[in-house]
Amino acid sequence: MLSETNILGISAYYHDSAAALLRDGEIIAAAQQERFTRTKHDAGFPGEA
Repeated sequence: MLSETNILGISAYYHDSAAALLRDGEIIAAAQQERFTRTKHDAGFPGEA
C-alpha cells in the first residue's frame, strides 16, 4: 500500500507571508496572505491563506 505525502509550507512573520500545500511533490494550492487581508506586504500569520 502506497501512502501519499502532504507538505504544508508556511512563511510567516516576515513580509509577504504565504502558505502552500503540496501532495506528492505537486502544488495543490498556494496563496499570499495579502490577497485576503488587502494589506500590502502583510507580515502576520497566514491564517486566511
